Amino acid sequence: MTFLDNYGLTEELLIILAIDIAIAVLLLTLMRYLQGWTVKVNSRHELAENDNFAFGISTAGAVMALGIVLTGAITGEAAESYLVEAIGMTAYGLFGLVLIKLGRFLHDKIALNNLDKNALIIKGNVSVAIVDAVAAIATAIIIRSVLLWAEDLTIYTFIAIFSAFAISQLMLVLLTRARENRYAKRNQGASMQEALAQGHTALAIRHSGYMLAMAFSFNAASHFIIFNPEAYIANLIGWLIFSVVMLVSLSLLITLIKKLVLANINLCEEVEQQHNIGLAAVEVAISVSIAIILAALMA
Repeated sequence: MTFLDNYGLTEELLIILAIDIAIAVLLLTLMRYLQGWTVKVNSRHELAENDNFAFGISTAGAVMALGIVLTGAITGEAAESYLVEAIGMTAYGLFGLVLIKLGRFLHDKIALNNLDKNALIIKGNVSVAIVDAVAAIATAIIIRSVLLWAEDLTIYTFIAIFSAFAISQLMLVLLTRARENRYAKRNQGASMQEALAQGHTALAIRHSGYMLAMAFSFNAASHFIIFNPEAYIANLIGWLIFSVVMLVSLSLLITLIKKLVLANINLCEEVEQQHNIGLAAVEVAISVSIAIILAALMA
């Protein structure tokens, strides 16, 4: 019995692992450089010479997002041949990369429509960079859930992934608008986007928690919606209805639980007016924890 046999490994499995890792490294490297190319700056210059923390955070979010998507492509049984494995990994990876970049563009133009996100990040705005990075990660979590839901390498799979992606971007916009309205009501009509542009880090952290919670709760849809490769409209409507229900339910549940866990603390005053980053981090922990627990209960 060989060393590989002792650990349940085979030469074929090791080659497949090597193929997947090699493609993943290439795609992650490409994502790093794309971050600079898309905003017309030198990524090495921004990261290592300008020490632009905001650009680093944004880049970190994009790279992590792609890594999350790639785990969805890797998970599951190995392909029937090395070539099919390489094609599948590359196709899913590139598609995920394109969707992450597209999602960033849509989030910039629609969700945060009153900001020039790229310009603010290049200027070093950490608050905007945090929201930008987490929006990419939230999108990636949703794409990964759809990859696991529709395991196959066909045109129908890519249609399903794009449909869920479109729904996820709609949910991010709805969530942002809801949070903006709530912020305006509690702050004499002030703009949440303007606060982020001015460097309100605590607000950015809190909003990031809501985006992550939405993404994790989105995963539960795969347990209730049966994948039908040719039922484009049914899949789209199913994800849309479930996402809206989960977004509303999760928002109400998080609000209630925060009142209980953080009783006797004025969150509006502490986070929105005093910029209490520590308390905002606790809010993120509560939001994400509730979403994960809810998704686990529905699995």
